[in-house]
This record gives sequence, structure tokens and C-alpha cells, in this order.
Amino acid sequence: MARALMLAQKGLYTTAPNPRVGCVLVRDGSIVGEGWHKRAGGPHAEVHAIEQAGSRAKGATAYVSLEPCCHQGKTPPCSQALIHAGVRRVVAAMQDPNPEVAGKGLAQLEEAGIETESGLMQLQAEAINPGFIMRMRHGRPWVTCKLAMSLDGRTAMASGESKWITSEAARRQVHCLRARSSAIMTGIGTVLADDPSLNVRLKNDEPEGGWLKPIRVILDPNLGMPVTAKLLQQEARTIVATATDDAEREAELIEAGAEVIHLPAPGGTIDLPACLIHLANEEVNEVLLETGATLSGAMLNAGLVDELKIYMAPHLMGNGARGLFNLPGLETMDQRINLEINDIRAVGKDWCISARVRH
Repeated sequence: MARALMLAQKGLYTTAPNPRVGCVLVRDGSIVGEGWHKRAGGPHAEVHAIEQAGSRAKGATAYVSLEPCCHQGKTPPCSQALIHAGVRRVVAAMQDPNPEVAGKGLAQLEEAGIETESGLMQLQAEAINPGFIMRMRHGRPWVTCKLAMSLDGRTAMASGESKWITSEAARRQVHCLRARSSAIMTGIGTVLADDPSLNVRLKNDEPEGGWLKPIRVILDPNLGMPVTAKLLQQEARTIVATATDDAEREAELIEAGAEVIHLPAPGGTIDLPACLIHLANEEVNEVLLETGATLSGAMLNAGLVDELKIYMAPHLMGNGARGLFNLPGLETMDQRINLEINDIRAVGKDWCISARVRH
């Protein structure tokens, strides 16, 4: 199963909106076939493993990181492929959270006389597909908030200058975060201040078929997005979420290549939960939030951030510089937002802190 999970990781940047899955076939104590899901629309992990094993798949045990699917999607059901291959036993790390499967794949195998098991290394399996699981169980994507700060918790000088707080090694890792994400979200303030591209710029290790192009999502209550923005000069989709009904500005942005959606909330702001639901309906699994203190704080306050990736650089920027989050209303200790730090590691000359938000 550990090998199946390693294989699943090979699809980290390419399988969206599908989950990352690995499969290993074992017979008489030896691996006879293995595979992983490489890209949405292509063969699933089990099919690759069966093809590699050939006739040796008959009587084998299949270790798969996610319950085999049992419905017809872009490809035939994997449960039937395992049945036709004659496997004797299937061990799944976890049941599929997709309601179309959710135990039905294992049940179908059992009806065909195949022994099944699930739950082996389940926590490790869940960690590979946080977005797919969140979307299937809760109807919204998994949200990771990426921030760069100095040792004293500052993200920009008082003037707004922020290039570059962190090193090239940290910035490369951020592009890896972008590459695994289905969407990158930011606010109009960041667009106006930095005119970012929010694309994946990784020169090496490009996967077969190329990097996926994450959707760029701009929260722009008053449609202040310039039609000349870099975001609109690229192939990837750009969605502008707004709270206004300015038909003229909307038409200009649509002509420039943007998609405009209306998600108004009280006070002329964007309905943040509705935005995530909209993205889930677009089959977005993972959202990378790259923005300033205001939107980061609003998302965190709304309970919509699941994980923080904070890159900390070894310098001080002073108490006049800008802070990490804008979190008004936190006045007592019991109002604190609690985090669970699960990893701290060096990235070049910087440090990366990975923390889960304890909702």
C-alpha cells in the first residue's frame, strides 16, 4: 500500500478534477503490475497495473489507494476491469467519498466473489487528495492560503513594496503549489498593486502533456479590473467575481476574455462561501489563495481556509510594515484562531511553515 501511495503522488499535478490514485498488483509475494492515474480522461491506476501484469493479474491481490470506481465516466469502471482480470483480493486504503461510488465499488467486487478490505493507511491516502475529498464531502474546494513574511511577521513595506521577501527557492516551491491547484484566488487589490500573472512558471520536470492551467479567480466587488491586466493576456480561464451590476464594465471584461459571475453579499462585498460553491460546481478541488491581508483575513474569519503555507524569510521589516492578516474583532484570548503546525522545513535560506486551521 505504501508503494501504491507513492505511485498516486506521481499524479499530483495532472489528474484534476479526478483524484490521485495508485495501484499495485501482488501475486505469490512479488509485484506483478503497478500503475497510477496520469491524467483526467485517461486510464485509471488499476487499468495500468492490470495491463502491466497481463495474465499474472489472475489470482493477485490489488492494493489501491482509493476504492475502485464502479460507474461509467470518461473511462469504464475499474471494478469491472479487476473482475475481468480475475484478481482474488482488493485492499483499498479508503472508500471513495464520491456519492456515485461510496462503498458500491467494493460491494460490486464482493458480489463477484472477490475478497475486499479498506482502511489500510487511510490517513496517508486522505492526505494525497484533500481537495477531492473536501469537494465530495462538503461541496467546496480545499483552500490553502500562501503567504510570505519576514521574521517579524510583515508582508510588505508601508509603501506596499514586497519584491522579493523570500528567496528564489521559496518562489519555485510556490509555483509547485500553483501547479497542483485547480484554481488560484486573489483580490482586486493585489491585481491593481502587482499586476500578477498567477501562472505556473516551472522550466524543469514538466509532466507528460504539460502543466495544467489553474483557473484564476479575482474577487472584484466593483469591477475595477483593468482590461489590460496580465491575467487577461493568457490562455488560462479568468473568473471575476463581483457584487455590482455595472453592465458596461462587465461587457468590457468579457470582451477582454474574462468570465464574470455575480455573488453579492451585504455591504457590497463578495459572498465568499458562494464563491467556493461555484468553484466546486466547476470541479475545482484545490484553491490556492494568493492575496493580501484583507482577503486572507476575511477568508480565515469565515472559516474557509483549511491550510496555511507561510514562507518566513530571515530578515526584519519593522513595525511600520504591513501585517500578515487583517483580523478585526479578535479582542480576547478565547477568540484566537487555533492552528496545528504539521511541518516546518528549510527552503533555501527561508523556512516554510505548514499549518492546518482548527475549525
